[in-house]
Amino acid sequence: MEKKNLPGICQCSFCGYVNANLDRLMISGIDKNVYICSDCVAACKEHIDSILRSVSQGNKSDLIPEVRTPAEIKEILDSYVIGQDDAKIALSVAVYNHYKRILSLSGGENVDNKDKNKKSKKENKKELSAESENSDVEIAKSNVLLLGPTGSGKTLLAQVLAKTLNVPFAIADATTLTEAGYVGEDVENILLRLIQAADGDVEAAERGIIYVDEIDKISRRSENPSITRDVSGEGVQQALLKLIEGTLSNVPPQGGRKHPNQEYIPINTKNILFICGGAFAGLEDIIKKRISGNTIGFENDIKSKKDVDISELLKQCESRDIVKYGLIPELVGRLPVVVSVDKLDKDALIRILNEPKNSLIKQYQKLFEFDNIKLTFVPEAVEKIAELAVEKDTGARGLRSIVEKIMTPLMFSAPSNKNIREIVITPEYIDGTEEEPRIIA
Repeated sequence: MEKKNLPGICQCSFCGYVNANLDRLMISGIDKNVYICSDCVAACKEHIDSILRSVSQGNKSDLIPEVRTPAEIKEILDSYVIGQDDAKIALSVAVYNHYKRILSLSGGENVDNKDKNKKSKKENKKELSAESENSDVEIAKSNVLLLGPTGSGKTLLAQVLAKTLNVPFAIADATTLTEAGYVGEDVENILLRLIQAADGDVEAAERGIIYVDEIDKISRRSENPSITRDVSGEGVQQALLKLIEGTLSNVPPQGGRKHPNQEYIPINTKNILFICGGAFAGLEDIIKKRISGNTIGFENDIKSKKDVDISELLKQCESRDIVKYGLIPELVGRLPVVVSVDKLDKDALIRILNEPKNSLIKQYQKLFEFDNIKLTFVPEAVEKIAELAVEKDTGARGLRSIVEKIMTPLMFSAPSNKNIREIVITPEYIDGTEEEPRIIA
């Protein structure tokens, strides 16, 4: 934009003011016949500032996520995660109850109701305090503990939940955490990731979801309380207690360790939903030992000791089993919802390759579509990929490496050949008996 006092008579295109006396600064646009006077510029600035102020202040009810029913939440989970019905139902109910709890603390379902908006803040506060006084029931927060083998979809379930609810979501790795004063990360850095996910909006972050992965890796070394320092095990569990339960925590804005002269970001974790996940390798042995007992002889149930698979054993998990594994009782008590996910079999892996919205096959088909090439996997080829993943025993994570290994040579050569219309992936190409897939020119 060009700024200058223009000679002669100019007319503001906004207010129509004619600058006959040259008493206002006139700003011209690209078209020299279009002008805006200094008064209109000031008025526009004031209007924009007021809009920005109202947006920054926001309406508190806008921070409250839309609460879907458990059935609706599960339906969305079904489109991204294959199987794990028991885990989906348990998570859907836990999340639904959690955000209904937040709504009740915010004044009920209709917090954005027009009638309530008409009332003053003082009136609303009086009504809410009266409601809280009359009610003797205080709903506790239901954090979730996910158990299951690696690659079974624990992290994906948490991610889809956050996406469904449109709330800030952060993933933290428990293995990087140590006690305060030791090399590593403080537990408060978990909250910093959530604040960053909320674009610095602390109030929105206070209604977010945190997924703490690899929680089993901070288990203490023995069932008995440690006598010496266990800075990355029991010590971290103790530091997480108040954070998970709900407390006003001071978070260093740059991360890292706290120091006295640093400014902190205060955040209340009372309404933050914590989902902790871990493979808990070896937990099935603890459960097996408990349910089989110490009976010997003809009364011993050999079937319960040998023939029960890991998924079935994890479904019978109790709090005492997790305590025996190495989580302290106080932490287990703050994770009341215990959900186990099933180990993925061959059929589940085939469905994972084909059915989800963001399935691997659909992703690679999209990549080849950019080069105007149709990519087709015959059903036997998909089955072969699933068999290889089962052999790797890494769950759904193994699918990516297998498919990437298969597709890399094709993704290198195919874009250079403009005659290729379709590539058909066969089981013979996957197992190496054929050097190339079926190519249709």
